[in-house]
Amino acid sequence: MEFLAQGNHTAVTEFILLGLTDDPVLCLILFMVILVIYLVTVFGNLSTILLIRVSSQLHHPMYFFLSHLAFADICYSSSVTPNMLVNFLVERNTISYLGCGIQLGTAAFLGPAESFLLAAMAYDRFVAICSPLLYSTRMSTRVCVQLLVVAYVGGFLTASSFTLPFYFFVFCGSNTINHFFCDFAPLVELSCSDVSVSIIAASFSSAFVLLVTVSVIAVSYIYILTTILKMRSTEGRHKAFSTCASHLTAVTLFYGTITFIYVMPKSSSFTDQNKVVSVFYMVVIPMLNPLIYSLRNNEIKNAFKRELGRKIFS
Repeated sequence: MEFLAQGNHTAVTEFILLGLTDDPVLCLILFMVILVIYLVTVFGNLSTILLIRVSSQLHHPMYFFLSHLAFADICYSSSVTPNMLVNFLVERNTISYLGCGIQLGTAAFLGPAESFLLAAMAYDRFVAICSPLLYSTRMSTRVCVQLLVVAYVGGFLTASSFTLPFYFFVFCGSNTINHFFCDFAPLVELSCSDVSVSIIAASFSSAFVLLVTVSVIAVSYIYILTTILKMRSTEGRHKAFSTCASHLTAVTLFYGTITFIYVMPKSSSFTDQNKVVSVFYMVVIPMLNPLIYSLRNNEIKNAFKRELGRKIFS
């Protein structure tokens, strides 16, 4: 960090996170609510991972990706929630320079990784419904691993476009971040160096991830919808729709929130609105995903009943 102390600039060794609010009563309420949400997130996603691992009925590509989505949700929420909870209890919440970079990189890695996982799950549903006879070939173990590698590599490359520029930012003024975690936008605002290239690189990588994943999901579901509408059996249509319902709900929540963040017009209250949306995106959605898949997926519900009955009567 010696390069930060060059010239008239003062080296920044830590940042101050303002959090969501400075109202003591509201802080206590939010602490209890978000703590419960975090505990449900960890328990729900861990339960999903364990159920998929122990139940042979769920050893299919869809649930292979779902287990990794659950793992990513735990890590995603854990990257910001514990620090946010501390922020509610202390008067001045600080995070080290290195810790800020790690938090930024973790969030920038897991968000895109989840996008690629949702796209892989959409492709899985497309093959299962539109080409059922070729499903075992097109969704072999090798293909699933390759798609998983793409998801994590895509997340890593995107995270690099956010994290590497951060370590070259020069901070010569305030070190106060008006957010509950080290997000890229408020860090750019604090920097007094030229950040134009960094913004372009981060924007390009984010846009590329969105374009690729949304295209895969959209095309997959166009073919799925076309195939379902051609089915003569009402029961077959209902079964096909039910296998996609939980995934569609998760996709709608995930991308709906992203759209709200980037399409919402900027105003004087934009920062506060962005904080609320970020809480939903990074804290609430990771809790909702296991609930969505457990309540709307018959295979998971049946697998849970079988495993529970086996434990009770064994």
